[in-house]
Amino acid sequence: MTLNVGVIGVGMIGQDHIRRLTHVLSGVRVAAVTDVDLDRARTVAADLPGASVHATGEDLIADPGVDAVVVTSWGPTHEGYVLAGIAAGKQVFCEKPLATTEDACSRIVDAEVATGRRLVSVGFMRRYDDQYRAMKAVVTGGEIGVALVMHAAHRNPSVPDFFTSDMIINDSTVHDIDVARWMFDDEIAAVTVLTPRVSSKAREGFNDPLLVLLEMESGVIVDVEASVNAGFGYDIRGEVVCEDGTVELSESAGAIVKGAGRFGGRVPADWRERFVRAFDVEFQTWIDAVAAGGTAGPSAWDGYAATVACETGLRALASGVREPVTMRERPDLYKES
Repeated sequence: MTLNVGVIGVGMIGQDHIRRLTHVLSGVRVAAVTDVDLDRARTVAADLPGASVHATGEDLIADPGVDAVVVTSWGPTHEGYVLAGIAAGKQVFCEKPLATTEDACSRIVDAEVATGRRLVSVGFMRRYDDQYRAMKAVVTGGEIGVALVMHAAHRNPSVPDFFTSDMIINDSTVHDIDVARWMFDDEIAAVTVLTPRVSSKAREGFNDPLLVLLEMESGVIVDVEASVNAGFGYDIRGEVVCEDGTVELSESAGAIVKGAGRFGGRVPADWRERFVRAFDVEFQTWIDAVAAGGTAGPSAWDGYAATVACETGLRALASGVREPVTMRERPDLYKES
C-alpha cells in the first residue's frame, strides 16, 4: 500500500520533507500540495508526478485522494489545519509547534479526545536521533544511577531578520523542552530565564544568548544555553549527570581527526545536516504506523505541554523570576503515550 500524503506549506522545511517523502522513504507519495504562495506550490508540484495543487489547506484535507496530511506551514496556521484534519478523520503530522498558544493546543487536544483515538503526531525529531536515543537508554536503564542534572546547548550560526528574542524560546529551546520531558518521562514544574551578557552579534534590543532553567517535577534540573548568533555552526550539546556517572551526546557530526599534534572535526552547517537521519526515521515510523491504521510519535499532549512550557518561559523572560508551569489534567487518551 502506498500512503498518499498532502503537504500544507512548501517553504524551506516543507520542501525538505517533500524531498525525503519522494526520494528517501518508502510506502509514500506526495499526492497534493498547497501554500499561501500558490505559485511556489505550483512550482513544487511540477516535480511531483500526479500531484495536485489546492487553493487552501482545507481543500487539500478534504481531497479524497489524500490519505494523511503533513502540516509545515506558518505556526499560527497550525491549529486550523490540525482541527480540520481531525474533523476529516485523517492522520496529521504537524511540525512544531502544535499551535502557538495553550488555548489553541487545548482545543486540539479536546477535538482529538472526542474522537476516541490518536490522529495527531508532532514533529519533535530529536526523539529519533541515534545519540539522544542512546542517552535516554542509559538514563532509563539506571546503569549510572538516578539522574540529577542535564546540561544542554542549542547554538545556531545565525537567524533571519524576522527572528526575535521570544523565538529563542518558542522556536529553538522548544526542542530542548520536549527532550527534557521525554528524557526523564516527567513534566516541567517551573521555568526561569536568565539573560547573560548580550552578544555583540545580536541586533539592538535582542536578548542573545539566554540561559533557560527547567525544573522537572522529579527534582531534576535542566539548564539550556540558547544562542542564535554563534557564527561557527549549528552546535547541539547534551549531558545528563547521574549519581554514578554521566552520559553525553558525542560531537555533533562526522569524525574526530587527530594528527600533527592537533585534533578537529566538522560542525554541522544547520539543522538539516545535524538531524537528517532523525527526520528520516521520524517520518518512516509515522508512515508505517499510519499505513497500519494508527499513528506514532509525540502526541498532541506533548505538543500542548511544550507550548505551555514555552509560554511559561516567555513570562519568565519578561518577569526575570521563576515562573511555575500550570497545565490541565492529562486526558486518559495520552496516559500511555
